[in-house]
Amino acid sequence: MTGRPAPAVLLPPSLRPRLGLIAALAALVVVVLGVGYAGHSEPGRVDRWIVQPTADSVRPPWRRVALGMDFLGEPAGSAMLIVAVVAGCLLLRRPRAAVLVVAGTALTVGTTTLLKHLVGRTIHGDDNLSYPSGHTAFFTALAVIGALLATGRLGLGRTAGMSLVLAAALVAGTAMGWAQVALSAHYPTDVLGGWCTALAVIPATAWLIDWTAAARQPERR
Repeated sequence: MTGRPAPAVLLPPSLRPRLGLIAALAALVVVVLGVGYAGHSEPGRVDRWIVQPTADSVRPPWRRVALGMDFLGEPAGSAMLIVAVVAGCLLLRRPRAAVLVVAGTALTVGTTTLLKHLVGRTIHGDDNLSYPSGHTAFFTALAVIGALLATGRLGLGRTAGMSLVLAAALVAGTAMGWAQVALSAHYPTDVLGGWCTALAVIPATAWLIDWTAAARQPERR
């Protein structure tokens, strides 16, 4: 007797072409920005147009909000978020979703770390590598993963599913990006690079997990 195939992580399948296109475009933006700002230590024209990133621009109580957001991207805060989301996935009996949470966020943060050393853009000194923003990438990645899992669990169609994924990415990226720029931890273009990194990595990771699970499926007969 053949077991029922496990549900795909990247659901519904109709989202895959659009998410693939978005991932490709996001990767292109990451590369273009990385090449354009490689070795720079000053804000670019776009950064200056958006905000002056040389001094903290928020005061209480918004500064406390920004610091709270920043904590969620630090090792302790991000670990707490990952443990909570993974526990939720396991309680819902979605082990493959838990794998996506761990692998997706790890690959996203790992990619930003590698890019920081390759690009070499700095802020507030030569030791503060800034492009792309790892905090923004992590928070966006977690939001996109949550939206993908909700899309599958709720059985949303193509339009509703894409709207949910893009809205989650935009809200998460904007919130964490605002905190990073407000605290002068990153330039606005660093934030954009981190946001696009998550949009490039997460769909690819979800597809790879689905493909690996499907390849192993015949062994469960």
